[in-house]
Order: sequence, then C-alpha cells, then structure tokens
Amino acid sequence: MTEAPVPILMYHAIATDPNEATRELSVTPEGFAAQMALIGDLGLTPVTTADLAARWRGGRPLPARPVLITFDDGYEGVHRHALPVLAKHGFAATVFVSTGWIRGPHDTGGSLDTMLDWDQVRELAAADVEIGGHSHTHPQLDQLDDAALRHELIHCKEIVTDELGTVPASFAYPYGYSSRRVRQAVRETGYGQALAVGNSLARRRQGPYALQRVTVRRSTGVEEFERLVEGRAIARNFAKDRALTKGYALVRRARQVRRKAIRSRV
Repeated sequence: MTEAPVPILMYHAIATDPNEATRELSVTPEGFAAQMALIGDLGLTPVTTADLAARWRGGRPLPARPVLITFDDGYEGVHRHALPVLAKHGFAATVFVSTGWIRGPHDTGGSLDTMLDWDQVRELAAADVEIGGHSHTHPQLDQLDDAALRHELIHCKEIVTDELGTVPASFAYPYGYSSRRVRQAVRETGYGQALAVGNSLARRRQGPYALQRVTVRRSTGVEEFERLVEGRAIARNFAKDRALTKGYALVRRARQVRRKAIRSRV
C-alpha cells in the first residue's frame, strides 16, 4: 500500500506588527490560533520532524492524519504567541533556530526582526518543542565554499548543544536551498534529517534530507489553510511560487558556474 503524503507547515514570525522584511511570511497571533484550532477540529495529529523521520526510517506506522508544524529562524513571537496555543492543544512542533540570530552571546546582529533569546529557546525545549538547526548566519548554503558551509553547520550544532544540553537531530535549509553537496554535509555533520521548502507534501521517497514543506503566509486564509493540511490543490496554490523558484534557480546556477570558473583561474 502506498504511504500517504504528510503536510509539513512552514511558519516564520507570529506577530501582530512585524517588520516589513518579515511581514509577508508572518502570521497574526489570531490567525495562528484559528489555524491550530482547525487542525484540532479536523482530527489531525501533529508530530515533530524527528518523530516523522524516525518512523519512516524504521518502517513504523505514522499516527492518524499526521501533520508537522515547523517554525524557521527563531522569532520571539513563537514563544510569546505560538507556544501558549500549542500547549493548549497539546500539539508537537519543531523550531529551527539560526544561532547567530538568537539574542545572546552568539548574536551576529544580522536578524530581520525581534528574535528569541536562549532562555526562551530553553523554555520551548522544556515544553517538548523540538529545537533544530537552521545554520548560524542564515546564508544560502549552496553558494558557500566547503569550509564556510561546514562552519555554518557545525557551529550551529555546537551552539544548540551547548545552550540546551541536547544535540539537535533535525535541520532546515535557509531559504530552502540545498544541493547534493549541502545535503551530504548536513548528513556528515550528524543531523538525522533535513527539511527543504518545495511547496509540496512530504513523502518518504523524498529521502530524509530533502523533505518538502508548504509555506504559511500572512495572506493564507482559512479555506486555503484547510486545503494545505488536507493536501488538496497544493500545486495550484503554489503555481506562482514554483515558476519564480525555477527562474531564480537558473540565475543561482549561473552564479555558481561563474564562481567556479573564477576560482579555477586563481
């Protein structure tokens, strides 16, 4: 029997008044609460990224109607607004932190909005929210050379381990960008699984290092959200995103070729 695909929801900021840089990918606290209530009403079962990957890897069955709730970057509203709602429903979730953006001793000053601090990250972890890695400074990983790539991955993992006392098991690619080289480096760094974007449902055959997610935006209405979590009309909902992604992928590939040519002449 073919295994059913799983919707993995990708959130960013949960905020009433986000910065312009994060507004499009933010969700209002009220909107988030309504979306979580709908997940409960539909009888879906939220699981963590590590749990999903472990079940697929071990051939164990998934719970009834699984869904993943994930947050990228580490915005402060995840603690302020999302955590109480998740706790109310008893929902599992995963937060992927860019360690150089989290407020505290490792902050590089490059964040786009108000971020979590490490005490808040620890409170999320204590509430059984899985904390995963999202690089150190949130670069396009496939544009980095090998040394810079490994620094981003290893430094992120080491900081999360030092701050939380547990090794992060899951990773999410900044901007969703990866390549075979990046995925191999993520695996070699010790992450057990990694999430891309793709705006498609996750399937076991994608492999543990290229699991697809769907984007939840400020403009995502209740009807569209219901279609996302039920896996309906995904391609139609994200047709424009996919066209833009393909175009930008060509540009980025050309940049990589130019960089390699320049390095080979040096």
